Parts: sequence; structure tokens; C-alpha cells
Amino acid sequence: MTDNPFADFLGEYADDPVGFCQQILDFDPLPWQADVMTAVAAGKRRIAVRSGHGVGKSTAAAALMLWFLLTRYPVKIVVTAPTSGQLFDALFAEVKRRIKDMPEALRDLIDSTTERVVLKASPTEAFISARTSSKERPEALAGVHSEHVLLVVDEASGVPDEVFESAAGSMSGDNACTIMLGNPTRTSGFFYRVFAELAEDWETRGVSCLDNPLVTPDFIRDMEKRYGAESNAFRVRVLGEFPTVDDESFIPMGLVEEAVDRDVEAYDGAASVWGLDVARFGNDASALVKRKGNVVRDIKIWRGLDLMQLCGAVMAEMNSARFDEKPDQIIVDSIGVGSGVCDRLRELGAPARGVNVSESTAMRPEAMRLRDELWILCREWLDERDCKLPKHDGLKQELTTPRYSYTSSGKLKIESKDEMRRRGQRSPDVADALCLTFAAGSGSAAQSQAWNWKRPINVDTSWVV
Repeated sequence: MTDNPFADFLGEYADDPVGFCQQILDFDPLPWQADVMTAVAAGKRRIAVRSGHGVGKSTAAAALMLWFLLTRYPVKIVVTAPTSGQLFDALFAEVKRRIKDMPEALRDLIDSTTERVVLKASPTEAFISARTSSKERPEALAGVHSEHVLLVVDEASGVPDEVFESAAGSMSGDNACTIMLGNPTRTSGFFYRVFAELAEDWETRGVSCLDNPLVTPDFIRDMEKRYGAESNAFRVRVLGEFPTVDDESFIPMGLVEEAVDRDVEAYDGAASVWGLDVARFGNDASALVKRKGNVVRDIKIWRGLDLMQLCGAVMAEMNSARFDEKPDQIIVDSIGVGSGVCDRLRELGAPARGVNVSESTAMRPEAMRLRDELWILCREWLDERDCKLPKHDGLKQELTTPRYSYTSSGKLKIESKDEMRRRGQRSPDVADALCLTFAAGSGSAAQSQAWNWKRPINVDTSWVV
């Protein structure tokens, strides 16, 4: 003990948020809460927690913010959520409730208002600030600079990607930490990507309602009775798992995941068809997908190649392929720069065929154009549940992210690349390349009835340009 009580406080709790909860806030963290708190204290800079409903997210976040505020200086903490109700009525209200549980000596150090909690002695250098976030106001987490920074994102699945993009600068410091928490409500967006493809860069946790003392058995039984144990509602709200399908996505996540895990072999005699999607913009990639019947064999992605270099890369793939893996057809999206690639590949002796996916189609009357028809065929291929995809996080995300809609005449339309960019999603280059392989059907871009994937493809290609 010293003559400085606050120095004693720091010596006791600066590295012990669990002890801070137990002795200062008078509650014992659940194991998952303690695990997350310990990770923050150990210096982990990116932590994401997907969970069911009512498992103690707000309590954990509130306790961490107060511990961070009182044990670091200077310190700036910003907390955000997609709605003011969630932010102020739930999370920020929990912060203020926990302040009341603190000993009077610590409570007197703090001032709180509607949107801020500050240290009285230094309100501009030590504070918690609550800011709602939206696509129209993505700056909620931007411009936060201090020796110690903590960004807390509640209901992160509903926070627009633009908000996370604006937060990049705030995470530049060595002592900056981001914590994302939420119900995993959709299979798109940054929160989903953290678990699907960025897990190596993040500490990720999953918290179920099952066996959680904060969740009543009645809630679990009610959710199971109302929606079913296999439903997406049960997965999201009880198990803390991402849904098997995004309601707005054309291809369900479950179909893709099942295809990745499936153990099947390519059918004997099945044709080998490659799909080539040629990059049109600086951030896009040229993608080559190799499908042999019911199995996608390989995926190649190239960035920064000019058209002739791309032709050379494709020819190198063809020349190095085993005899039974060489392509019977290479289907190229011939819109714009793709037509030149197709022409050059044909000159070099490759079995390249150009397809204009923007053209209308008569074979599948429900599709607005050929691209939409090919996506329909791809989904039907997956729905047969007798196919296999390689483990490729980019393909998984790209297949399940595009949304669909209907025109006024009832035609189905898959979200375009430009539309996806406008809502912050990357171009589905690999997925489009896979869909192109389904343009190798007999007599048309598609069949009017389900394709028999077990037999070789008829290579009559009079319909292509």
C-alpha cells in the first residue's frame, strides 16, 4: 500500500479486468466474459463475439469500457450501434448502471451525460463517447486518436461496412483495440467476413444461449417451438450461429458449405469446362474456375495483368494440365475487354468461346438475361447436393453475397457487380467465373429442365459468339 489510493488501485487492477468486475463492480463474469476481458488485458487488438440473445454482451462491454477508462490515460473510448435504441437504451444504460455499483471514491471521479462518460479531471482526454452509426453517417468510429483507444461495436452485424472502413485510421495506434459483439443475423457484411475469411487476424468467439445461466430455459423452448430447432431464427438467436441463408441472398450459405464439406469424385467421362471472368476495373481480379462435371477442381486469381499477360497465364494453365484435366471449353465473358482475350486465346489454339452475359435469354423465361440464367443454373447444380467445391473463402462469400430482385414483368435479376460495389461489397469475380462454366450446355446457354450432370457436356457451341 502507498499513500496514493489511486496508485494502489492501478497497481491492483490495471491488468486484471476480471478482478475489477468482481471487487469494484460486484459481479462475477461468466467464463466467456472473463475470456474476452483477459484477451483485451493481454493486448489483443481485434476481438469479435457472435452470440445468441441475452447472454451478457452489454454487461461485458460496459464493464470493459469502465475498466479501460479508469486504468488507462489518456484514453478515448467510442461505442456505437446501428440504432439509438440499442446504443442508449441498452448498452449505454448498462454503463451508467454499472457506474452506480462502483465505490463512491471511484464514482466521484466520473461525470456522465446523455452521450458521454468522462473523467472530471480531464474530460477531453479520458472519456467514453456513444455515437450511432449509419451508412449516411459512417464517421462514428473515425478520428479517434489517443495513446489508448477502445472501439466497441454492438450489434455489429447490422453496422454498415462504411462505418468499419472509416474506423481504420482510429486503429493505427499500438494500444488501440476494437471489440465487435452481436447476433450473427446475416451472411454478408464486415462482421460476417471476420468469421468467414479474416479469422486469422481476429480473436473470434461464439457464445450460445444453451447452458448460459442468464438465459431462461423458457426462452429456448419458446424459440424452438415457434421457429424450429433447424431454423435460422434458432441458429441466430439461440445458438449464436450465422444463418444458413441470408434472406436477400440468392444462393443459401448452407448449400455452399455443404458442397465444400462433401466427399465426391468427378463423374467418369465428364467434360472439363473452365470459366474465365476478365477484370474490368483496377480493384477487380481476373478469375479462372476449372470445373469437371460435378467437381470444381481449381481456382486461379490474377491481379494487375494486362490482357495479353492474362492470355499467357491461361495458356500456361492449359498446357500444364493433365490430359484428362485439359479444358473441353473455356467460356469467357466477352463483354468489353473479354472479347479481346477470347479472340487471342482462340488464335493460340485454346477452345475458347465468348459469351455475352448481358444478352436476354429465351431458354429460362424466369431469368431477365443470360447472367441471371447462369446463376440459376449454378444454384440448381448446388441444390442437387452431388457436387463439390474447394475450400476457398472468397468463393464462399461471393456465391452467397449477391442479392436478387424481380423486375416489373416478373423476371428474376441477380444483383450486378456495380450494385454490389455501391453497397460496399467486392465484385464476385470468382463466383461469376464459376457461373460461366454453366454456359456450356447443349444448344443454348441453359437447359429448359434440370441438367444431367452425370453425362458429358455436348460441345455444340453454335449459340455462342
